[in-house]
Amino acid sequence: MSLNPSRMGAALLLCLPLLMPAAVLAERAGGIDYEITSRPAEVQPEYVAAANADLKFLAITAIDGNRVPGALQQPREKPVAETTLVVAIHGSGDSFDKDPNAFLAPMLAAKGYAVLGINTRQARAKVNTDNFLSVRRDVEAAVYTGRALGYRKLVLLGHSLGNIQVQYYAANNWDADIRGVILLGMFSNLPWKSRNILVQNETNWSQLKTASATALAQGNVGDPLPVKMRSYNGQELNITAQHFLTYRAEETSTADGTYWIKRVPYPVLMVRDDADALIARFEPNMLLAAAQSPGSLVPSIRLQVLANPRPPSLGAHYFADNKSALVDTITGWLAERKL
Repeated sequence: MSLNPSRMGAALLLCLPLLMPAAVLAERAGGIDYEITSRPAEVQPEYVAAANADLKFLAITAIDGNRVPGALQQPREKPVAETTLVVAIHGSGDSFDKDPNAFLAPMLAAKGYAVLGINTRQARAKVNTDNFLSVRRDVEAAVYTGRALGYRKLVLLGHSLGNIQVQYYAANNWDADIRGVILLGMFSNLPWKSRNILVQNETNWSQLKTASATALAQGNVGDPLPVKMRSYNGQELNITAQHFLTYRAEETSTADGTYWIKRVPYPVLMVRDDADALIARFEPNMLLAAAQSPGSLVPSIRLQVLANPRPPSLGAHYFADNKSALVDTITGWLAERKL
């Protein structure tokens, strides 16, 4: 018996819906959002734009839903696509409107660079409460927001505690538009430093470890521990288990710059004020040695120590006596790289 081609074609067409899988509708699992907002009430009145720049405040939502306040300074007469964007991450309990990031934003904008400063999830009152592994999402949110705004060349800048957060992000995100990393007032190995320089009390250290392990077992890692962390100046600090375990504990923390810096595939600039009372002179050199060790991915690295004849001070950690020198060091390094 012969088959009629026209009938056979019709039969195949009728069977196609049965043979083809059901259409799958695309769903959104997560994303990064931002919006331009009015000036937040908590921003210091001294935080203003450079004379030649526009200042915009942003509310950014990281991929995990964390709200990330930010401030963007963009040179007014320079196209965004031709402007290098510096993404600035603050230190422990600081914010984008606190030095050095506060004075860097307008001073760099005056030199032709855009600056996006953000407040991470450990800003202000949230100090010593965060999970180190989660802060990368805040950095990521700022980076993706910069791209969405039209910037094509990005530089990551981290001060103090922000230095390890920037190192961690840069080592784990090999993006072509990231052109460099700047570390200011940088420690070398935070777990070691926390135990041996900041706390210097083995009884307190043991209590923190025990309390953190208990909190982890009970699912209370985000709550303040019943034990406070002692500091080098005698101050006792509230701290959560997730902060202690991911930043401070030598067995579990990954906040060690000597590990991460050699995995950063971008040029690196490190700057320390010579009167910095918080960062010992040997710490930047430990990072420098790690970055120049065999197998390191760092293509180039420079350590610049800014002269300061004053006695060691906390203000020097924030470059209070070296604002212009810091800006000149940063812009000179950027200019060498045609950024």
